[in-house]
Amino acid sequence: MTIVGTIDEYLAGLEPEDRTVIEHIYAVAREVEPAAEQGKSYGMPALTLRGKGLIAVMRTKKHIGLYPFSGEAVTAVGSLLDGVDADKGTVRFQPADPISDDAVRALVTFRRDQIG
Repeated sequence: MTIVGTIDEYLAGLEPEDRTVIEHIYAVAREVEPAAEQGKSYGMPALTLRGKGLIAVMRTKKHIGLYPFSGEAVTAVGSLLDGVDADKGTVRFQPADPISDDAVRALVTFRRDQIG
């Protein structure tokens, strides 16, 4: 069974401010890796590549979390995350102050290369 529309369904339930930011991050990720598909990874709606999690972006109670499914990805692009709350495998930010498109591109590129 193929999981279809999981990101779209998730986005439909978000507040407009959160939806706009999260949709944008997924759009940037798709520019980097057009072969990415909607699916789930670690129980989260995510873009997947060859059956592995590429990136997920979720609204939590206190922030938006971006998950590249790789602590190494976060470490590798650390210079692009200055001033952002980032640690092992997670990047946290507020909708009013999202991470840069360059950081998203770098995270997705690193993770894509890890997946191979």
